[in-house]
Amino acid sequence: MKTPLPPQPSPELPDCSYTAPSSLIRPSSPTPTGTLYLSNLDDQHFLRFSIKYLYLFETSVPSDTLKRSLSRVLIDYYPLAGRLRTSCPGDDRKLEVDCNGEGALFAEASMDLTAEEVLGLARRPNRSWRKLLYRVEGQSFLNVPPLVVQATNLRCGGMILCTAICHCLCDGIGSSQFLRAWAHLTSKPHADLTLQPIHSRHVLRPCDPPKIQSVHPQYARHPSRHNDGNAPPADLHRQLQCQPLVPVSLTFTPSDVVQLKRRCVRSVKCTTFEVLAAHTWRSWVRLLGLGSSVNIKLLFSVNIRQRLSPQLQPGFYGNGFVLGCACTTVSDLGNNNLSNGVKLVQQAKSAVTDDHVKSIIDLLEDKTVRTDMSTCFVISQWSRLGLEDLDFGTGKPVLMGPVMSDIYCLFLPVCGCPESVRVLVSVPESMAKRFEYLMRGFEVDGGDESAGENGSVDFEDM
Repeated sequence: MKTPLPPQPSPELPDCSYTAPSSLIRPSSPTPTGTLYLSNLDDQHFLRFSIKYLYLFETSVPSDTLKRSLSRVLIDYYPLAGRLRTSCPGDDRKLEVDCNGEGALFAEASMDLTAEEVLGLARRPNRSWRKLLYRVEGQSFLNVPPLVVQATNLRCGGMILCTAICHCLCDGIGSSQFLRAWAHLTSKPHADLTLQPIHSRHVLRPCDPPKIQSVHPQYARHPSRHNDGNAPPADLHRQLQCQPLVPVSLTFTPSDVVQLKRRCVRSVKCTTFEVLAAHTWRSWVRLLGLGSSVNIKLLFSVNIRQRLSPQLQPGFYGNGFVLGCACTTVSDLGNNNLSNGVKLVQQAKSAVTDDHVKSIIDLLEDKTVRTDMSTCFVISQWSRLGLEDLDFGTGKPVLMGPVMSDIYCLFLPVCGCPESVRVLVSVPESMAKRFEYLMRGFEVDGGDESAGENGSVDFEDM
């Protein structure tokens, strides 16, 4: 195989021109005050950041309209207009929300690009894309409002809408629920919400005393070290920091997924997520060239809303997920059939039972316990949340994705192609072409590793 050529630098976006001072958008009517309890799943250290979504629309929505509907939806989602704080002064191990109605931050800008030009640049975003989201200066994560919005108008009449939503208040399902409610009230200002938000997280309180009944390899005790999830996995720190990381974006169509599933042995049926997760994890491990005996992990979110007894109520928008954890060695994952990786993902999913979730909640009552990010690959699933269906009254987006993603692998929706999945991974710059080759290699070598063309195909989702 020829030595891959280094990727060409991606063009930087032009500067934004802010057309008005940023403002705080408060709920348009009085809202409940007081303190909102955050569960142990909410205030984990690896979730102490904002989920940053980027939407590209071909037709803009007037800023005044967006502000007015945002003010209205914050009546129902009033914690997003509050502020995070520690429950005990000087001790950041437990967080809560002060529901004080201070408001979400809204910024208006313009940029000298067209929607078509943005689409052309979107395959390989770089750090300059961060200018699409207003930067809030603060001494710590707690000083940033839970909701920050920037609407950037384009030369063609289109709009880029970026939101930063505090992960301690919402998971992916919850943030999608909020954004869809905002869009609904923008396009139908006199309508009621179709789904009322459930604020209370008390159902996820730990037992007293805690009862840890399962083994949880995705966690470890770190009494003297902080790992907030924004640092690279410890064992890979040197390798990932020796050169700049660049994003690699690959779209998998339904026919691509069929080809991947045909690489599995006939007895293994799997979902799109399971086979893509196994394939991406396997490609990442092969890329880094780790020793064959090194222990590796795959972490991915598992929705617990229907796995608990009783189930969480519809409208619950807090963190209703735990991390599934697949564990193996480099040799076991890389040298065996893709089916082996798929089975590891399936076993990690099936382990997430009601008792398992409650055991995790109790484990996290020990505030020295943190997510163990050493030698692991993390996948965040955005492709089945309905994020691509957002419509503020001028049509659905032509692009949906993150503002930037340096750490986690993202499975993203493809606007206009609901059955396709875009996989976005940041890798060391010199390895980008190699990673693309590993991810697309099934197209070149004919696919099936052992099953023939009768391998099972199942289009169920995660």
